[in-house]
Amino acid sequence: MAHHPAVFAGALALVALHLAAENGSAQSAGADRFVNPPGLSTPTGYTHVVIAPDYQTVYVAGQVAYDSAGRIVGAGDFRAQVEQVFGNLDRALSSVGATFADVVKTTTYVTDMTQLAAIREIRSRYLHPTRPPASTLVQVAGLVRPELLIEIEAVAVLPRPIRR
Repeated sequence: MAHHPAVFAGALALVALHLAAENGSAQSAGADRFVNPPGLSTPTGYTHVVIAPDYQTVYVAGQVAYDSAGRIVGAGDFRAQVEQVFGNLDRALSSVGATFADVVKTTTYVTDMTQLAAIREIRSRYLHPTRPPASTLVQVAGLVRPELLIEIEAVAVLPRPIRR
């Protein structure tokens, strides 16, 4: 049974909160670590960006081709959706002072593997050409809405902790 990445992002947030409470640092699991940046759609049941208790590791929930109002960008246009997704990832990373240079892992979900050239071309504008992050690419039967064709989630590690 396929699960949507946003479910895992929500679960990750709950696990982080639980671990912080177990370690006696429930205060560090405060709202300042759960970020829903301006420019991204309003999430329902998950957080766009979660900062780990070390204040250096950043988890970005799967980004899809939604504009800031939650409307789908590029319905039926894979290339337009990839552009929107990378723009959304950039907004999410920027919200915590991260860049694509800090990304250490991506997971990409696509509904059509024949579109890989578009992903590679657009991705090359954002990721370092000789030091790309670890990456997983998965073909799925569908995403949260049938018009969506791609979703990318990311993990970044900042060079130094975010100021609290």
